[in-house]
Amino acid sequence: MSKRHFAQIAAYIYEVSGIKMPETKKTMLEGRLRRRLRAVGIDTLDGYCDYLFTGDHLAAEGLHLINAVTTNKTDFFREPAHFDYLVAHALPALEARGVRALRAWSAACSTGPEPYTMAMVLDDHAERMGGPDYGILATDLDTEVLAAARNGIYAAELVDPVPPALRRKYVMTSNDPRRREVRMVPRLRSAIGFGRLNLMDDRYPVGDAMHLIFCRNVLIYFDKPTQKKVVSQLYDCLAPGGYLFLGHSESITGLGLPLEQVANTVFRRGA
Repeated sequence: MSKRHFAQIAAYIYEVSGIKMPETKKTMLEGRLRRRLRAVGIDTLDGYCDYLFTGDHLAAEGLHLINAVTTNKTDFFREPAHFDYLVAHALPALEARGVRALRAWSAACSTGPEPYTMAMVLDDHAERMGGPDYGILATDLDTEVLAAARNGIYAAELVDPVPPALRRKYVMTSNDPRRREVRMVPRLRSAIGFGRLNLMDDRYPVGDAMHLIFCRNVLIYFDKPTQKKVVSQLYDCLAPGGYLFLGHSESITGLGLPLEQVANTVFRRGA
């Protein structure tokens, strides 16, 4: 891919998704785009770039391009200290504020392990404590991972991090032992609404205010101005006393936002 075409595609990716694509990622980008060459019947990356930015191809192909370049690393119970804090501190504090219908949002859900982990924790807590009721919104920019998340089917080894008691309660195994697959129980799948949302949008149409927002390991792909824009809009979606969970290497230091840090990469909106 020529430098001109790389710069053109990198600028488009940044404009649409906020993801910075420096020259050091040129080889990675080329590798991810090669499957799109086969899909559209073009032989070279430069030919693909010419195709992308001529006529009206960008309207349809741009979605596939963004799907190809997004990173979708995710695990069940990733950064488990967050879920410990959720049960020990955040949920009791929200219940003390009178929250009986809790709204939670996984803002970069990938193939679904994060929102299903949230659902396991919230459902188990509600069963033990007699509430609160809960609903989860799970969004992502990538339409392909959203389709996988809706199905709730995973390779069996992916649920190894799930505590055994929760695995027995919420994970179904196949009747055919040759199929090393599991599926989340219907109760969890029905508790989560999946939809496409771009964090670069000027507003997030998520409905009523959220009590919990998980947006983890996303800000690391953004520059400082984009980080401030995204976190400011996430703040606007938080209910008073609501919690924002970021990734272990992410920070809001220097962004000047009215969020109180209450634990490592956990922040609370004031009353």
